[in-house]
Amino acid sequence: MADRIRVAIMRGTFPPGTQLGEVELAARLGVSRGPLREAMQRLVAEGLLRSESHRGLFVRDLDAADVRDVYIARTAVERAAGLLILAGDRAAAAERLTSALTTLEDAAGDPVALADADHHFHSEFVAAAGSPRLRRMADALLVETRMCLAALQETLPPAAALIAEHRQMRDAVRDGDAERLTAVLEAHMADAVDRILAPQPSVAPAGSVPA
Repeated sequence: MADRIRVAIMRGTFPPGTQLGEVELAARLGVSRGPLREAMQRLVAEGLLRSESHRGLFVRDLDAADVRDVYIARTAVERAAGLLILAGDRAAAAERLTSALTTLEDAAGDPVALADADHHFHSEFVAAAGSPRLRRMADALLVETRMCLAALQETLPPAAALIAEHRQMRDAVRDGDAERLTAVLEAHMADAVDRILAPQPSVAPAGSVPA
């Protein structure tokens, strides 16, 4: 149940700020209110929902500080995962990442599929480290990442650039290059923050000519 709501939040079905009424949501999902209430409290504990006294539950709003904090945490978690990967079976990890990279390449023409494939690559990257706790932290942060994208900017970077960055991560794992892996990962995260927080271009009036 919590997984269904989490995915809906991640995909923007329930955008930030949306109030989730227990009766309406139970009817929409076709479930009883008891398990739904437990699932929603779990998502409150995860930080995806916020509870307001006498008002109910709302999908958390995200601001610029939240975006920076999410990516700081992601950088720390994925850097730790990368070091564990390099100390373990690099060949198996590289094979796993190659499969995820292929999924990313195949999704290049579809923005939604591309975002899903990007999410999947990073999930596989952390999973390859073999740490259940890092994986739990990464999974929660990846949901918040999708919320950041939905709340503040709906576009990903060009598919070719995104694929190239992930290929560099895979290659660094394959080659056992910790310095390169860390540098690529940190640059990848910093670029994402800059892109999400970039001022949105204003819409030119009809008939105007771009400068």
